[in-house]
Amino acid sequence: MPDDESTATRNSKRCSLTGVKIQIMRRLISLVAGAGLLALCATAFAQTQTYDDKAGGYTLELPSPTWRAIARPDSEHEHTEFVYGDRSDGYLRIRKEVVDAGTTPSDVSHRDHDLKLRFFSGYVEGKEKEENFVGRLKGVTSSYEYTAAGHPMLGRIYYLQADSRTIYVLHFTGARDKLMLIRSQTDAIARSFQLKQ
Repeated sequence: MPDDESTATRNSKRCSLTGVKIQIMRRLISLVAGAGLLALCATAFAQTQTYDDKAGGYTLELPSPTWRAIARPDSEHEHTEFVYGDRSDGYLRIRKEVVDAGTTPSDVSHRDHDLKLRFFSGYVEGKEKEENFVGRLKGVTSSYEYTAAGHPMLGRIYYLQADSRTIYVLHFTGARDKLMLIRSQTDAIARSFQLKQ
């Protein structure tokens, strides 16, 4: 009989030790997973870079180090353009439109499509003609497709209302398949766009 009791006691101790080991392993896995998630968040945050255009009076956040700003001076003033790796992968031009009071971002979008964009080779208006857009500035966005040197291209434009007489136009272009892949980044850039105080 004593052998049976000691065996039962040993088995009981083994079970309790196994339970403790399982709890320790669960805690360790949770700790490692949490540290990994924290590292990913820190990496993503570190990749975001803020661009401050002193001449244009605005700031925006570039969500990836692949985006770079390029100064393009002309006879009147300096323009800044943004390129995602290669110009065909993603290209951003920003322009400021001074409009009549009461002109909406939608009005400027319709004007651009009617007077400029529809003359591009292979122009096709986007499936979503126009969508409301909310970031630090409110406005609308529209898309279109066209061809350049026989390649399918995509344009995505954000019309953001700064005040009753000013609309900023963020015009992204690139190869259709490549620009579609970075849509979340174009949205993030437009959401972060704001005027300097």
